[in-house]
Amino acid sequence: MADFTYLLRPKSFDAILGQEHLTSSSSALRTLCQKRELPHSFFYGPPGSGKTTIARVIADVMSLPFYEFNATSLKIEQLRKIFERYTNTLEKPIIFIDEVHRLAKNQQEVLLPVMENNSVLVIGASTENPYFSLTAAMRSRSLLFELKSINTNALRELLSLTCKEASLHIDEDAQEYLIYGSGGDARAMLKLLESASHISLHVSLDILKQLRPTALTNGSSEAGVHYDLASAMIKSVRGSDADAAVYYLARLIQGGEPPEFIARRLVILASEDIGNANPQALTLATSCMSAVSRIGYPEARIILSQTIIYLSGSPKSNSAYIAINEAQKAIQDGEILEIPESIKQHNRDYKYPHDYGGWVKQRYLSRELKFVRLKDIGYEGKMKRWFSQLDNDSSS
Repeated sequence: MADFTYLLRPKSFDAILGQEHLTSSSSALRTLCQKRELPHSFFYGPPGSGKTTIARVIADVMSLPFYEFNATSLKIEQLRKIFERYTNTLEKPIIFIDEVHRLAKNQQEVLLPVMENNSVLVIGASTENPYFSLTAAMRSRSLLFELKSINTNALRELLSLTCKEASLHIDEDAQEYLIYGSGGDARAMLKLLESASHISLHVSLDILKQLRPTALTNGSSEAGVHYDLASAMIKSVRGSDADAAVYYLARLIQGGEPPEFIARRLVILASEDIGNANPQALTLATSCMSAVSRIGYPEARIILSQTIIYLSGSPKSNSAYIAINEAQKAIQDGEILEIPESIKQHNRDYKYPHDYGGWVKQRYLSRELKFVRLKDIGYEGKMKRWFSQLDNDSSS
């Protein structure tokens, strides 16, 4: 039987499911491709969300040769041979690099000249935001596109197409397990279905669970339960209801939720919803994430429970969350300020605060901006009073 991921791989933008913000007829990406004006681009998103598929569709739409590499095994000599092959030709190849965030600096330096003269089109894919690992020179010559986890409606449609194409009969509860137990990863769903089809053309939940006993990232195979339980747990902690939070934690654990997923959500919550009202919350949540990844179940449940109770009992503040959102929005809206000369590197006019007892009046922004609005809650209240005292000293 054919490889399902190959059998169902979309050949056009219209056939790609779950990424309409990139593939719809009105999307900027599709328009640039159709006009053959797409610059070097990098795609990032969860596993199985369609990054490689989009790259191949781009090659088809733009009618360009397609060369596929993985950054972990890419050799510079391979690139140079391709560059030489297309020197003094009118044809421009696509160099597609998966796991682009793993590109070494010397590999990036080899790509830079051909990116500059546009003799090739570089497209990269990563499960991580590659802009943190790429050099400024590469970033300035590229666009960045984010892919989302494949939603359940798109997975359901893909599953239906696969079953029709492969002449499979699948029980309803098995369908739900495939859709909600694949964590938005279309490739993982198809691989599990393909393995099951080798056992029987009538796919049952029992067959699927023998092959994959628990969901990949979802805590339950029941429709919507994973997301609802995770949401309920977080909102219970945010609302300082420790009993409710522990209950939903138990539901997630019993549903086979990986402890790492739960811990990651708690780390985010510790900053987003508690922040500097209790800075120790982030420390404990981070320690929890490290511990459960090494220990695993069943003992990890105790560590998660301790952390959830602590976070529930902590004072809450979202001032850090609001501050970074407002700062990023200001930059996106064009608020790009010159760095004051006194705080640039090696400037002799810089006043070292420790030489003045820990603080000295000095300009750090070329124009006053205000993003941080602290609350009178927990430790954050102390910080607010400290900043207020500095403001008084500054104006005196």
